Amino acid sequence: MARKRRNCIPINGILLLDKPKGLTSNKALQAVKNLYRACKAGHTGSLDPLATGLLPLCFGEGTKMSQFLLDANKHYQVQIKLGLETTTFDAEGEIVATKPVKISERELAKALRGFLGDIEQIPPMYSAVKIDGQPLYKLARKGIEVERAPRPVTIHDISEPKWLAEDEIELEIRCTKGTYVRTLAHDLGQRLGCGAHVQELRRLGVGDLNLQDAITMTELEQTEDKQSLLMPLNEGLSHYPGITLTSLATHYLLQGQPVTVRHDCQPGWVRLNDQDERFLGMGLVLDDGRVAPKRMVYLDQKTCQKT
Repeated sequence: MARKRRNCIPINGILLLDKPKGLTSNKALQAVKNLYRACKAGHTGSLDPLATGLLPLCFGEGTKMSQFLLDANKHYQVQIKLGLETTTFDAEGEIVATKPVKISERELAKALRGFLGDIEQIPPMYSAVKIDGQPLYKLARKGIEVERAPRPVTIHDISEPKWLAEDEIELEIRCTKGTYVRTLAHDLGQRLGCGAHVQELRRLGVGDLNLQDAITMTELEQTEDKQSLLMPLNEGLSHYPGITLTSLATHYLLQGQPVTVRHDCQPGWVRLNDQDERFLGMGLVLDDGRVAPKRMVYLDQKTCQKT
Protein backbone atom coordinates (compact mmCIF):
# COMPACT_ATOMS: atom_id res chain seq x y z
CA MET A 1 0.00 0.00 0.00
CA ALA A 2 1.44 3.38 -1.03
CA ARG A 3 2.40 5.71 1.79
CA LYS A 4 0.98 9.20 2.01
CA ARG A 5 3.54 11.83 1.23
CA ARG A 6 4.68 13.55 4.43
CA ASN A 7 4.48 17.32 4.81
CA CYS A 8 2.81 17.79 1.45
CA ILE A 9 0.62 20.84 0.78
CA PRO A 10 -3.01 20.33 -0.37
CA ILE A 11 -3.08 23.04 -3.04
CA ASN A 12 -5.66 23.37 -5.83
CA GLY A 13 -5.32 25.12 -9.17
CA ILE A 14 -3.74 25.00 -12.61
CA LEU A 15 -0.21 26.04 -13.51
CA LEU A 16 0.64 26.92 -17.11
CA LEU A 17 4.17 25.63 -17.62
CA ASP A 18 6.38 26.35 -20.61
CA LYS A 19 7.92 22.88 -20.77
CA PRO A 20 11.63 22.90 -21.62
CA LYS A 21 13.16 20.77 -24.32
CA GLY A 22 14.59 17.42 -23.26
CA LEU A 23 12.13 16.63 -20.46
CA THR A 24 9.24 14.23 -20.67
CA SER A 25 5.92 15.66 -19.54
CA ASN A 26 5.97 13.40 -16.49
CA LYS A 27 9.46 14.50 -15.43
CA ALA A 28 8.42 18.13 -15.81
CA LEU A 29 5.33 17.40 -13.69
CA GLN A 30 7.34 15.71 -10.95
CA ALA A 31 9.85 18.56 -10.83
CA VAL A 32 7.07 21.14 -10.44
CA LYS A 33 5.19 18.99 -7.94
CA ASN A 34 8.32 18.85 -5.78
CA LEU A 35 8.77 22.63 -5.98
CA TYR A 36 5.22 23.07 -4.69
CA ARG A 37 5.46 20.12 -2.28
CA ALA A 38 2.00 19.34 -3.63
CA CYS A 39 0.04 16.33 -2.40
CA LYS A 40 -1.57 15.62 -5.74
CA ALA A 41 -0.81 16.70 -9.31
CA GLY A 42 -1.25 15.60 -12.90
CA HIS A 43 -0.56 16.84 -16.41
CA THR A 44 -3.01 17.26 -19.26
CA GLY A 45 -1.52 15.29 -22.11
CA SER A 46 2.04 14.44 -23.05
CA LEU A 47 4.49 16.52 -25.02
CA ASP A 48 7.43 14.67 -26.57
CA PRO A 49 10.84 15.37 -24.97
CA LEU A 50 11.79 17.19 -28.19
CA ALA A 51 8.77 19.48 -27.88
CA THR A 52 8.52 22.65 -25.82
CA GLY A 53 5.64 24.89 -24.89
CA LEU A 54 2.36 24.94 -23.06
CA LEU A 55 1.82 22.13 -20.58
CA PRO A 56 -1.05 22.81 -18.14
CA LEU A 57 -0.44 21.09 -14.79
CA CYS A 58 -3.35 20.44 -12.43
CA PHE A 59 -3.09 20.30 -8.64
CA GLY A 60 -5.41 18.85 -6.00
CA GLU A 61 -9.05 19.11 -7.03
CA GLY A 62 -7.76 20.37 -10.36
CA THR A 63 -6.77 16.84 -11.33
CA LYS A 64 -10.48 16.19 -11.81
CA MET A 65 -10.35 18.74 -14.63
CA SER A 66 -7.38 17.17 -16.44
CA GLN A 67 -9.56 15.25 -18.88
CA PHE A 68 -11.29 18.41 -20.08
CA LEU A 69 -7.97 20.03 -20.98
CA LEU A 70 -6.78 16.78 -22.53
CA ASP A 71 -9.88 16.82 -24.76
CA ALA A 72 -9.39 20.46 -25.80
CA ASN A 73 -8.14 21.58 -29.21
CA LYS A 74 -4.40 22.19 -29.55
CA HIS A 75 -2.31 24.86 -31.32
CA TYR A 76 1.26 24.09 -32.44
CA GLN A 77 4.15 25.78 -34.17
CA VAL A 78 6.33 23.26 -36.00
CA GLN A 79 9.51 23.38 -38.03
CA ILE A 80 9.63 20.60 -40.61
CA LYS A 81 12.80 19.39 -42.28
CA LEU A 82 12.21 18.19 -45.83
CA GLY A 83 14.30 15.55 -47.58
CA LEU A 84 15.02 13.40 -44.51
CA GLU A 85 12.98 10.60 -42.96
CA THR A 86 13.70 9.33 -39.45
CA THR A 87 12.61 6.36 -37.38
CA THR A 88 10.72 8.53 -34.90
CA PHE A 89 9.40 11.07 -37.45
CA ASP A 90 11.37 13.77 -35.56
CA ALA A 91 14.94 14.94 -35.10
CA GLU A 92 15.61 12.49 -32.26
CA GLY A 93 15.37 9.46 -34.52
CA GLU A 94 17.86 7.80 -36.84
CA ILE A 95 17.85 8.88 -40.48
CA VAL A 96 16.40 6.13 -42.66
CA ALA A 97 16.10 7.90 -46.03
CA THR A 98 17.52 10.96 -47.76
CA LYS A 99 16.03 12.47 -50.92
CA PRO A 100 16.52 15.70 -52.85
CA VAL A 101 14.04 18.51 -52.24
CA LYS A 102 12.61 19.98 -55.43
CA ILE A 103 9.24 21.37 -54.43
CA SER A 104 7.46 24.50 -55.56
CA GLU A 105 5.38 26.68 -53.26
CA ARG A 106 2.32 25.65 -55.24
CA GLU A 107 3.02 21.93 -54.74
CA LEU A 108 3.54 22.46 -51.01
CA ALA A 109 0.35 24.49 -50.64
CA LYS A 110 -1.66 21.81 -52.47
CA ALA A 111 -0.20 19.03 -50.30
CA LEU A 112 -0.98 20.95 -47.10
CA ARG A 113 -4.58 21.58 -48.16
CA GLY A 114 -5.03 17.82 -48.37
CA PHE A 115 -4.61 17.53 -44.60
CA LEU A 116 -7.31 20.03 -43.66
CA GLY A 117 -10.53 18.77 -42.12
CA ASP A 118 -11.31 15.26 -40.90
CA ILE A 119 -8.44 12.87 -41.63
CA GLU A 120 -7.09 9.59 -40.29
CA GLN A 121 -3.63 9.12 -38.83
CA ILE A 122 -1.70 5.97 -38.05
CA PRO A 123 0.07 6.47 -34.69
CA PRO A 124 3.87 6.31 -35.01
CA MET A 125 5.65 3.29 -33.58
CA TYR A 126 7.57 5.62 -31.28
CA SER A 127 4.51 6.66 -29.27
CA ALA A 128 2.84 5.87 -25.95
CA VAL A 129 -0.14 4.22 -27.64
CA LYS A 130 -0.63 0.75 -26.17
CA ILE A 131 -1.37 -2.45 -28.05
CA ASP A 132 -2.18 -5.46 -25.85
CA GLY A 133 -1.02 -3.43 -22.87
CA GLN A 134 2.41 -2.73 -24.34
CA PRO A 135 3.47 0.83 -25.30
CA LEU A 136 4.45 1.01 -28.94
CA TYR A 137 7.76 2.74 -28.22
CA LYS A 138 8.96 -0.26 -26.21
CA LEU A 139 8.30 -2.52 -29.18
CA ALA A 140 9.94 -0.04 -31.54
CA ARG A 141 13.12 -0.01 -29.43
CA LYS A 142 13.30 -3.78 -29.89
CA GLY A 143 12.99 -3.37 -33.65
CA ILE A 144 9.44 -4.73 -33.66
CA GLU A 145 6.80 -3.04 -35.83
CA VAL A 146 3.15 -3.95 -35.45
CA GLU A 147 0.04 -3.00 -37.36
CA ARG A 148 -1.72 0.09 -35.96
CA ALA A 149 -5.30 1.05 -36.62
CA PRO A 150 -5.80 4.55 -38.08
CA ARG A 151 -7.36 7.13 -35.77
CA PRO A 152 -9.67 10.00 -36.76
CA VAL A 153 -8.48 13.54 -36.03
CA THR A 154 -9.41 16.97 -37.35
CA ILE A 155 -6.98 19.58 -38.63
CA HIS A 156 -8.84 22.87 -38.22
CA ASP A 157 -6.23 25.13 -39.76
CA ILE A 158 -2.72 25.12 -41.23
CA SER A 159 -0.99 28.47 -41.67
CA GLU A 160 0.70 29.55 -44.84
CA PRO A 161 4.15 27.92 -44.79
CA LYS A 162 7.16 30.05 -43.95
CA TRP A 163 10.35 28.93 -45.71
CA LEU A 164 13.26 28.95 -43.26
CA ALA A 165 15.66 27.35 -45.76
CA GLU A 166 15.44 25.49 -49.06
CA ASP A 167 14.60 22.32 -47.18
CA GLU A 168 12.90 23.63 -44.03
CA ILE A 169 9.47 25.16 -43.42
CA GLU A 170 7.57 26.51 -40.43
CA LEU A 171 3.82 26.04 -39.90
CA GLU A 172 1.20 26.73 -37.27
CA ILE A 173 -1.37 23.97 -36.87
CA ARG A 174 -4.69 24.00 -35.00
CA CYS A 175 -6.09 20.53 -34.44
CA THR A 176 -8.10 18.23 -32.21
CA LYS A 177 -6.72 16.14 -29.38
CA GLY A 178 -4.79 13.04 -30.37
CA THR A 179 -3.21 14.62 -33.45
CA TYR A 180 0.39 13.57 -34.00
CA VAL A 181 2.23 16.48 -35.58
CA ARG A 182 5.14 14.09 -36.19
CA THR A 183 2.87 11.88 -38.24
CA LEU A 184 1.52 14.86 -40.16
CA ALA A 185 5.09 15.91 -41.03
CA HIS A 186 5.97 12.37 -42.11
CA ASP A 187 2.82 12.02 -44.21
CA LEU A 188 3.49 15.43 -45.79
CA GLY A 189 6.93 14.20 -46.81
CA GLN A 190 5.37 11.11 -48.36
CA ARG A 191 2.93 13.21 -50.39
CA LEU A 192 5.72 15.47 -51.60
CA GLY A 193 7.88 12.48 -52.45
CA CYS A 194 10.93 13.75 -50.55
CA GLY A 195 10.32 12.61 -46.99
CA ALA A 196 10.17 14.89 -43.95
CA HIS A 197 10.42 14.98 -40.16
CA VAL A 198 9.79 17.39 -37.28
CA GLN A 199 12.83 19.50 -36.49
CA GLU A 200 11.29 21.64 -33.72
CA LEU A 201 7.84 21.56 -32.10
CA ARG A 202 6.27 24.10 -29.76
CA ARG A 203 2.76 24.00 -28.31
CA LEU A 204 1.21 27.46 -28.34
CA GLY A 205 -2.27 26.73 -27.01
CA VAL A 206 -4.60 24.28 -25.27
CA GLY A 207 -8.26 25.22 -25.60
CA ASP A 208 -8.42 28.90 -24.61
CA LEU A 209 -5.12 28.73 -22.70
CA ASN A 210 -2.12 30.42 -24.33
CA LEU A 211 1.63 29.96 -24.07
CA GLN A 212 2.10 33.70 -23.49
CA ASP A 213 0.59 33.21 -20.02
CA ALA A 214 2.90 30.31 -19.14
CA ILE A 215 5.93 30.37 -16.87
CA THR A 216 9.29 28.70 -17.45
CA MET A 217 10.86 26.27 -15.02
CA THR A 218 13.58 28.81 -14.20
CA GLU A 219 11.03 31.54 -13.49
CA LEU A 220 9.06 29.16 -11.28
CA GLU A 221 12.15 28.22 -9.29
CA GLN A 222 12.95 31.90 -8.71
CA THR A 223 9.42 32.86 -7.59
CA GLU A 224 8.93 32.94 -3.82
CA ASP A 225 5.12 33.03 -3.79
CA LYS A 226 4.56 30.08 -6.12
CA GLN A 227 0.90 29.71 -5.20
CA SER A 228 0.22 33.14 -6.70
CA LEU A 229 1.03 31.62 -10.09
CA LEU A 230 -1.83 29.12 -9.91
CA MET A 231 -4.83 29.71 -12.15
CA PRO A 232 -8.32 29.09 -10.72
CA LEU A 233 -9.83 25.85 -11.99
CA ASN A 234 -12.72 27.45 -13.86
CA GLU A 235 -10.41 29.76 -15.86
CA GLY A 236 -8.81 26.75 -17.48
CA LEU A 237 -12.20 25.56 -18.73
CA SER A 238 -13.55 28.71 -20.37
CA HIS A 239 -13.96 26.85 -23.67
CA TYR A 240 -16.99 25.15 -22.09
CA PRO A 241 -20.29 27.05 -21.61
CA GLY A 242 -21.20 28.01 -18.05
CA ILE A 243 -24.41 27.78 -16.02
CA THR A 244 -25.14 29.70 -12.81
CA LEU A 245 -27.33 27.83 -10.33
CA THR A 246 -29.75 29.15 -7.73
CA SER A 247 -29.07 28.34 -4.09
CA LEU A 248 -31.82 25.70 -4.12
CA ALA A 249 -30.51 24.08 -7.29
CA THR A 250 -26.99 24.14 -5.85
CA HIS A 251 -28.22 22.36 -2.73
CA TYR A 252 -29.77 19.47 -4.67
CA LEU A 253 -26.94 19.32 -7.20
CA LEU A 254 -24.41 18.87 -4.39
CA GLN A 255 -26.53 15.96 -3.18
CA GLY A 256 -25.84 14.32 -6.54
CA GLN A 257 -29.24 15.04 -8.08
CA PRO A 258 -29.92 16.44 -11.57
CA VAL A 259 -31.63 19.83 -11.32
CA THR A 260 -33.87 22.00 -13.45
CA VAL A 261 -32.44 25.48 -14.04
CA ARG A 262 -32.77 28.14 -16.72
CA HIS A 263 -30.10 27.97 -19.42
CA ASP A 264 -29.70 27.97 -23.18
CA CYS A 265 -27.01 25.28 -23.43
CA GLN A 266 -27.13 22.23 -25.68
CA PRO A 267 -26.74 18.71 -24.21
CA GLY A 268 -23.13 18.17 -23.18
CA TRP A 269 -20.50 19.33 -20.70
CA VAL A 270 -20.91 22.66 -18.88
CA ARG A 271 -19.16 24.60 -16.12
CA LEU A 272 -21.25 24.98 -12.98
CA ASN A 273 -21.19 28.02 -10.66
CA ASP A 274 -23.33 28.85 -7.65
CA GLN A 275 -25.21 32.15 -7.37
CA ASP A 276 -22.06 33.78 -5.94
CA GLU A 277 -20.15 32.67 -9.07
CA ARG A 278 -18.07 30.15 -7.13
CA PHE A 279 -16.95 27.24 -9.28
CA LEU A 280 -18.61 23.95 -8.35
CA GLY A 281 -17.31 21.64 -11.05
CA MET A 282 -18.42 20.16 -14.36
CA GLY A 283 -21.86 18.87 -15.16
CA LEU A 284 -23.80 17.46 -18.07
CA VAL A 285 -26.85 19.00 -19.68
CA LEU A 286 -29.14 16.03 -20.27
CA ASP A 287 -31.41 15.53 -23.26
CA ASP A 288 -34.39 16.76 -21.22
CA GLY A 289 -32.55 19.98 -20.28
CA ARG A 290 -31.82 19.09 -16.68
CA VAL A 291 -28.27 19.56 -15.39
CA ALA A 292 -26.54 16.61 -13.74
CA PRO A 293 -23.40 16.84 -11.55
CA LYS A 294 -20.45 14.81 -12.86
CA ARG A 295 -17.03 16.18 -11.84
CA MET A 296 -17.55 18.25 -8.72
CA VAL A 297 -14.74 19.99 -6.85
CA TYR A 298 -14.47 20.73 -3.15
CA LEU A 299 -12.41 23.80 -2.31
CA ASP A 300 -11.61 25.25 1.11
CA GLN A 301 -10.48 28.73 2.05
CA LYS A 302 -6.81 27.90 1.54
CA THR A 303 -7.18 27.04 -2.12
CA CYS A 304 -7.16 29.00 -5.33
CA GLN A 305 -10.80 30.07 -5.68
CA LYS A 306 -10.70 33.39 -7.59
CA THR A 307 -13.32 33.82 -10.31
